[in-house]
Amino acid sequence: MLKLNKLFLSFCAVCAIGLQGYAADYKIDEAHTAVSFKVKHLGISYTQGKFENVAGTFNFAPEQIKQSKANAIIKVSSLNTGIKQRDEHLKSPEFFDADKYPEITFVTQSVKPSGKDAYDIIGNLTIHGVTKPVVLKANYEGTVKDPWGNERAGFTASTKINRQDYGMNFNKTVDNGGLLVGDEVWISLEVEGIKEK
Repeated sequence: MLKLNKLFLSFCAVCAIGLQGYAADYKIDEAHTAVSFKVKHLGISYTQGKFENVAGTFNFAPEQIKQSKANAIIKVSSLNTGIKQRDEHLKSPEFFDADKYPEITFVTQSVKPSGKDAYDIIGNLTIHGVTKPVVLKANYEGTVKDPWGNERAGFTASTKINRQDYGMNFNKTVDNGGLLVGDEVWISLEVEGIKEK
């Protein structure tokens, strides 16, 4: 009987150690998450903007990184560059066509370590009805409990895409032979999640 009890306790200990390694589920905190972008204007400067409506979840544990995953939904209607006329143009059929394609989505395919607290997040990014693979260069900023007892995790990430890959081809040539709008778009993310209970 004593031997049986020891065997049972050993089994419980193994289970407990295994459970500690399972990745935790987090819900993106929209109030503390930002998706911003910049693109060349006239070849001499950058126009910057952001999307103010971002929702989604992620699953993360450093010791079980292969289990990690994320998904996000961005409302195109929340695009804001600070200039109303420009925002309306970007939401028009010449760019995002927000009425026809109201959401941008990202879904993880895999996560790989790339350094200390650094990861390559490989996933499918859908913009303007077109889905392409991208790699987010991400950094884990840590985990902390807020004053209300919620566990939070933070990340920064960045990537670069070509807007023409997503069917956004509008452009005009300027007098020096350059283009009104650059093709390369730099995307930056600041993500904070609240652990789900």
